[in-house]
Order: sequence, then C-alpha cells, then structure tokens
Amino acid sequence: MGIRSLFCVISAVLLALTGAGSAQAGERQLLYYNHAWGTLDRATADAIEHSAYLREFADFEVRTTTGAGGQVWTGRYLRGQETYLEIFGVGDVGGQDGELGSAGLGLSTEHDGDIDAVKSRLTAAGHPPTEFLQTRDFGDHQPVPWFDALFVTDQYDRFGAWAMEYRDEYFADPRSKTGPARFPGDVSRDRYLPDAYQDKLMRNISLIRIAVTARDLASTTPLLRAGGFALRTDPGGVTALKGGTTLRFDEVAMGRTGLKRVEFELNHPVARHVEQLGGSTLVVGPGKRAVWTF
Repeated sequence: MGIRSLFCVISAVLLALTGAGSAQAGERQLLYYNHAWGTLDRATADAIEHSAYLREFADFEVRTTTGAGGQVWTGRYLRGQETYLEIFGVGDVGGQDGELGSAGLGLSTEHDGDIDAVKSRLTAAGHPPTEFLQTRDFGDHQPVPWFDALFVTDQYDRFGAWAMEYRDEYFADPRSKTGPARFPGDVSRDRYLPDAYQDKLMRNISLIRIAVTARDLASTTPLLRAGGFALRTDPGGVTALKGGTTLRFDEVAMGRTGLKRVEFELNHPVARHVEQLGGSTLVVGPGKRAVWTF
C-alpha cells in the first residue's frame, strides 16, 4: 500500500471514529435509574423487615403485590424522591428470582413515548427487545396497566435489567397515590413516588453495585447504551454513568452474584451511625451520605 493510500485509509478511519463518538455523545438520555432489587438470605431479609431504624431512615414499606399473570411477590421498599430499593428474602418471589444472589434493575423514562425511542435504538443496534405489559391488582381482581417494559433477553443467570415506562391508566387510578403531571407527558419517577421521603433521612440512591455473571453483563450493556448511559469498562466489570445514579457491575462467577452495595444521598447531614441488619451493614453519615453493604 502506498503512502497516499495509507493516509486515506487512516483519515477515513479517524473520521468514522470521530463521527461515531459525536453521535453517541449527542444522543438524548432516555432511561434513568428507577430501582434495583436483590434477593438476600432469610435472616437478613427478616432483620430488614422488622427494623425500627429503617422506618426512621427511609419511607419504608413491606408490601405484597400481585402483577401480570397472577405473579405475587413480597418486597421491602425504601423509597426516596426519585429512586428506590426493593429487598426480597429467599422465596419471596417465584422462580429463579427468589433464589439467593439474584438481582434486578429497572430503568425508566421520564417522558411519555420515550420507551419507543429505546426500542428503536435497541433494534437498530441488533437487539430487538421483547415487550411486556406489567399490571397491578389492587385487590379487586381487576388488573390496572402499570408500566410497559422492554427486555433484551429472557435468558439470564441471576440478573436481569429492563426498560420501563409508567402508564397513564396507573397515574389516573387514585389507589396508585401518585402525583399530578408537572409537564405534558410526565411519566417521571418523581411523579410516581410519594413525598414521604421529605420527613426521612433518605433522599435518593446515588450508587448501586451488583455482582453479575459475564452472560448477564453482556445482555445488560445494550440496554444501557440504548438508554443513553456512558459506559466505562475495566478488567473487573462496567460502570454506567449519566442516568442519575452510578451503576457498577462487577463480573463474577456463579455463586458470587447479587446486590453488594448501595449508596444514598441524605436530606440533611447527620452524625455517624452504624446499623447491623442480619448479614448487612448500614453506615449512615457523617454528613449527607449513607452506605449499605451486603
């Protein structure tokens, strides 16, 4: 190859790389951290469920929910302004999700219709998603449409992530106890969650760390990219930024998976407090930060 031909090839490659980088950087953020869940050992889940301190720390609720197809699960919920955490004990949800070391991640839109843009991005990237409508039964055996969801795959080891967009029917049902729209097409996390966090310590979740298998990480990264997250890969795994909460995925072998760490932003600074909850440790403060390790 001559010098001139080589220069042309190099120039073309650099132009392509620059264009691709610019396009990716300019893509609008579509998905944001909504919530994560983890299945823990029974002793830890029970300690969390009966903790008096957690009821002071966060807007805390233990709830049994009936979803689509009659699926029933019992979760322990810590809710903030826009983000929340869901804790299961072994067997609190059916199938492999109820097994020790299982975890999940919900990424949601803020504007009505953005779920379609996520679908288009996934399809264009060679990952046509599976669509799913989740419903909620408030006890009258009349399922209410809750949110639309997209899955890259239904085959996973111990971790699965999905995109979600809340439905107008859910917001319109007074039993949902959601807030009014603040702008046209508002399907935001802030609208969905109650304002009880204002009287607690927990404001939002700033970081989630989950250990996942290589297969589960490979099926998660296309969804993160489609949502607009910036991904940083290192020998130990992947860190996702730009979605309101830092998401860290450690690549591990089967048997070592699960929810590992949650960091919280607090409403106001506090002195240091340590709360042991079964096999987990919650360190609150000093300052406006708390860290929960599992």
